[in-house]
Amino acid sequence: MNPTVARITELVPPPAPPRPRDWETVEAQLGTPLPEDYKQLVDLYGGGVFDEVVWLLEPGCPVEDYDLLAITREREEILPRLWAIGEPKPTGLTEDGTRLLPWAYVEDGGQYLYWLAGPDQAPKEWTVTINEGRGPEWESHAVSCARFLLSFMAGEIRSEVLPESSGESHGFDANTDILR
Repeated sequence: MNPTVARITELVPPPAPPRPRDWETVEAQLGTPLPEDYKQLVDLYGGGVFDEVVWLLEPGCPVEDYDLLAITREREEILPRLWAIGEPKPTGLTEDGTRLLPWAYVEDGGQYLYWLAGPDQAPKEWTVTINEGRGPEWESHAVSCARFLLSFMAGEIRSEVLPESSGESHGFDANTDILR
């Protein structure tokens, strides 16, 4: 297990036995492999919300608003339209073949957390890029999604676009409990 994912499980025990996904099919639909730490998080937790803030998207969620594949399609339609009318692109998206892939969402503020995926990068090299949601600001963090999540929960991430975590008590609410 990824050491950062292992640390997250110490802070927030997974709610149920692991439920591995058919990652080969998911990755084929996305046209790219995904980071191992993300796949481990989803296999252990499923989709749901950490610390009542960061909602982990999962493939196959019955509610499209929290489904990795549906949100990826939606964002790939919406973002180019915004850029066409003058919204700024995030730094690093200028290289041909670079794309944004959403992996989490902050419901109250509308922020999406993406991977900035370069064409010559392995998924473990992707960085977290956040759009403020209801505005044009972008912010990047040169860490993996699991490292970002752990640092956010610990109150170590400094962000202009995300709410602060208390850094004290932690929890996870699974989609299976929330989205009935």
